[in-house]
Amino acid sequence: MLSADFVRSYIDAWNQRSPRRVAEHLARNGTYHDMGELKQVSRKDFIAHLEEYFSRDSNRYVLVGEVLEGENTIAFQYLACPTGDNASDGGWMGAEFITLEDGAATRIEDYYRDPALATRERRDNGAADGRPPDGRTPRYAKSGLSPAAMEAVLRRLSEAMEDDRAYLNSHLSLPELAANLGCSVNHLSQAINAGHGAGFFDYVNGYRVRDATELLALAGDSAPSILDIALSVGFNSTSTFYAAFKRITGKTPARFRRDALAAKKSTGAGPD
Repeated sequence: MLSADFVRSYIDAWNQRSPRRVAEHLARNGTYHDMGELKQVSRKDFIAHLEEYFSRDSNRYVLVGEVLEGENTIAFQYLACPTGDNASDGGWMGAEFITLEDGAATRIEDYYRDPALATRERRDNGAADGRPPDGRTPRYAKSGLSPAAMEAVLRRLSEAMEDDRAYLNSHLSLPELAANLGCSVNHLSQAINAGHGAGFFDYVNGYRVRDATELLALAGDSAPSILDIALSVGFNSTSTFYAAFKRITGKTPARFRRDALAAKKSTGAGPD
């Protein structure tokens, strides 16, 4: 089974809330690692684990971005969307790393932020300012990296983003960035989730949107168009740019530009 087909079938089984269908994706000797609860279970115990989980879960799961493939591994991000009475909660992100053998998973690692903590952080912090968080916190799922190794990956990551501006590559992928940093895909994803509280795409898009806000505030005849800005900061389509920009800033790019130029005019600032 192709990787994309495997992931599609796997997510469908979760949305059908069928423990047996989900567990069928795991090889007989495979293991599932719930990194949020720090629990490892066999295929047999996986069914019981899912039965308990589905008894309190009301989410719908949606694939986010592309399925990343290695020689015998696949990785993908997902969004858990609350339904029913909890539909307004906003959802939470997760990422899975799967090792495949003969079309079945021999190992599934499920990393995600604790939904209760994510809800409290949204309430306490309010809207994001569009910049990747600077602070690091131990309140996310355990990463499996030692503190020293985590610090080293995060330091190299910061250099790649701040100094080399790797995010300007519109085709930047998690495996490519990991190779550039000299670490594994798993370790990089864990470092981003634990160190910055975001998934790979949200983390990268945070930098792109940051640059876009600066360009959108430019005035005068030489000010770039919104399409040109989207492409120049690393997005490969306007739809992706608009969605990421509004999610991070709370405004569309056009509205942000109008507000920024109006603010400049009110303060008497001249054209850039």
